Amino acid sequence: MLQDVSDWLSCVFFIGCAGNDERGGTTNAVTTVAPTSGDSTASVGDGTGATTGSSGADSGPLFDVGTPGTGGGGGDGGSKGCKKVDFLFVIDNSGSMGDEQDSLVASFPGFISTIQQTLIDAQDYHVMVVDTDAAWGGECELLCPLWNNTCPAFPQYPCGQGPPSECDRALGAGVTYPIGNDASNMLCSFSTGRRYMDSTEPDLSAAFQCAAKVGTDGDGGERPMSAMVAALSEDLAQPGGCNEGFLRDDAILVITVITDEEDDDSTGSPDGWFANVVAAKAGKSENIVVLGLINDTDAPQPVCAPDVQDPAKVRSFIDMFPNSIRGSVCEPSYNAFFQQAVDLIDTTCDDFVPPG
Repeated sequence: MLQDVSDWLSCVFFIGCAGNDERGGTTNAVTTVAPTSGDSTASVGDGTGATTGSSGADSGPLFDVGTPGTGGGGGDGGSKGCKKVDFLFVIDNSGSMGDEQDSLVASFPGFISTIQQTLIDAQDYHVMVVDTDAAWGGECELLCPLWNNTCPAFPQYPCGQGPPSECDRALGAGVTYPIGNDASNMLCSFSTGRRYMDSTEPDLSAAFQCAAKVGTDGDGGERPMSAMVAALSEDLAQPGGCNEGFLRDDAILVITVITDEEDDDSTGSPDGWFANVVAAKAGKSENIVVLGLINDTDAPQPVCAPDVQDPAKVRSFIDMFPNSIRGSVCEPSYNAFFQQAVDLIDTTCDDFVPPG
């Protein structure tokens, strides 16, 4: 009887218990966004309430991106070219995102191995994952009182104690302990001792898998854009902040957004989100790469089902950046998308000039 109550509560209170996964066929669909002109320096003030500021190779398939060592950071010994890359992954943790998270995790070893092979002079990485709501604990928040202050699905959940840190309930804070349905359900314990991984992580792919399996118990009103803006904000980046040390002035920033819905719940607008992100990189939009895995409703041959939401606002935000590409979140494999992303990251790294 108690199990029946548990199952009923899960379906009533959490999106995704009906298996709401809207993947379509298997045709590859990657959209390349043509570069825009000019340097986009914008002031912060879109009403989001967020202030911005800056503060060995893994196993897996290698992508065919040309001859390793030909790009990535100023082999001519000059000041041009990046030496560091900050990777921010914004991952939807609502109820329909289980398969998509699996696809992302499966593609990461090949992606990061090819980055390591291609960006020879840029071997200093930061990698941070954020999810799309500010909750933590999933269904255990409801089940603990019914099961004598224990959670049968996840015995490690600290019933009655709350999350390990206030940062675990801060929108935009790096994920270190995903818990809930379809989550890794373990403390990731990065070697940095912070809320992001770096290139010294003994097994970067395993650490990424731990963090990126954010699960499917997140709020159905997902807020990827607010999470992204908060992750790069001065509030979280400042000394003592949840994301202290992640964002670096002398690195290019690579943002990957993966969501299967429109963002109707984030505060602000595409223009405001763009302004916040660019301000976080000293007004240099050309030092940012934005990768979007979203519904491909505008594609000539969409992979997603016909009835999925059109992510018009998220698409508009992505397309504002001179260095950006979009792919279909409904693809069963993201390898082809990340192959194209490596090329774009390599070019951006070649052209990088640190601010000042």
